[in-house]
Amino acid sequence: MSTTESITPDVVDATPSPQPPRRRSDSGLQALAMRLHFYAGVFVAPFILIAAVTGALYAISPTLERIVSHDLLTVEAGDARRPLSEQVDAAVATRPELALVAVAPAQEADDTTRVIFDDPSLSDERRAVFVDPYTARPVGESVIYGSSGALPMRTWIDRLHRDLHLGETGRLYSELAASWLWIIGLAGLVLWVRRVRSRRARNSAGWLLAADRSRPGRLRNMNWHGAIGIWVLPLLLLLSVTGMTWSAYAGANIADLRTQLSWTTPSVSTALPGAESPAPAPTGDHHGGHAAETRPADPTTQIASLDRVYDAARETGVTQAVEITVPADADQAFLVKERRMSGTYTVDAVAVDGASGSVTAQLDYADWPLMAKMTNWGIQFHMGLMFGLLNQLLLLAAMIGLIVVIVLGYRMWWQRRPVRAGSRFVPGRAPRRGALRKSSWLVAVPLLAAALVVGWFAPLVGLSLLAFLVIDVVAGLFRNTVEVEDAPVT
Repeated sequence: MSTTESITPDVVDATPSPQPPRRRSDSGLQALAMRLHFYAGVFVAPFILIAAVTGALYAISPTLERIVSHDLLTVEAGDARRPLSEQVDAAVATRPELALVAVAPAQEADDTTRVIFDDPSLSDERRAVFVDPYTARPVGESVIYGSSGALPMRTWIDRLHRDLHLGETGRLYSELAASWLWIIGLAGLVLWVRRVRSRRARNSAGWLLAADRSRPGRLRNMNWHGAIGIWVLPLLLLLSVTGMTWSAYAGANIADLRTQLSWTTPSVSTALPGAESPAPAPTGDHHGGHAAETRPADPTTQIASLDRVYDAARETGVTQAVEITVPADADQAFLVKERRMSGTYTVDAVAVDGASGSVTAQLDYADWPLMAKMTNWGIQFHMGLMFGLLNQLLLLAAMIGLIVVIVLGYRMWWQRRPVRAGSRFVPGRAPRRGALRKSSWLVAVPLLAAALVVGWFAPLVGLSLLAFLVIDVVAGLFRNTVEVEDAPVT
């Protein structure tokens, strides 16, 4: 072999395979998605990050509650339980000054029975005395909150996630996060699909779920950002939608829409035959409270009726964990309604006449409207109560994934910054301008119409989107001014 041959490298044809030219509408859609993803990511991501951190804690709060309040919630299982009326009598004896409003009988073998009172000294909470069902002895008491009966620790975490303990003002943060989460996620999905298809030249959907670890620096972070985002996106979309139902402004619009489409949660009438129908009982959710009611001074008659009411409900098919609402007036029936508990997928309810034990009204979960069922399931999943510990771990993993995605996003923005002498803290550059100009009217017009509809339905999205537009215009004018001043004089 000659010297020339030994030092001459093999010639490899590095000419890239020809790619089909991008259509203008595709390029414009990608540019719009990039700009929207960037601005929302930079300015809204801090709120989403807070929601993710508090949401991770909220996701496991039911399990934390079982651990912290073990002595209140559980007892040693015995041979036979005492009658429900006897358990309630024992609880009333400890709080005779309070009005009895409801009873949640023990469901599992080691559960305690909750006897619930209306306490005028509380606002949204009620007071519960926890009773050992085998001995009919109270084991302690606590305030509880909402239809799920959350105890103080879970309630504190709930409010931290909901409004950072800042009241109605704090709710704006969670609404902004929930309202933008699905938009940022879908825009990121568009960008990731386009990138994988164009850069990796792969047609398999599996490549969307895997990060290209061979890429260095910013590209490596981008690959992990996109791959992890794809994994958590389905859960984030569900959490975003359910989170918006509890928001102040978007939530009110969602409630109006559900009413107009007959998607509201049905309720059971507790009026006895021949009596005037009372107002429907509130459906409640994990942020719901209760309304103070006037109760009879002597609840002896209601307590004596509890055993026959409970037996009648179970014979009807309401066999899951329930809360029995004690009527405030003699012309009302007892309401027996299944609670939102781990592993309970229905909310069957019956109204029972306390005097005779006959069922006066019944509402099976199977008769709920489909969208009402889906809303209830979404709420249970959001609360970590759909299928127990697995549900909570799934939510925790999604929140950790979201936190990683946000951190990587800011890391990429930092790596995108221009490197100048003496300017180490210059922020990263924004994507190129002119996204709308690159889009055909077939893409631009529907997107603008969608933005108007979303902005009206979710006002915080509309206002923040308008703010992004103003910032973008000002930044563009400033950049043009700088470029003109720096231009060489000819």
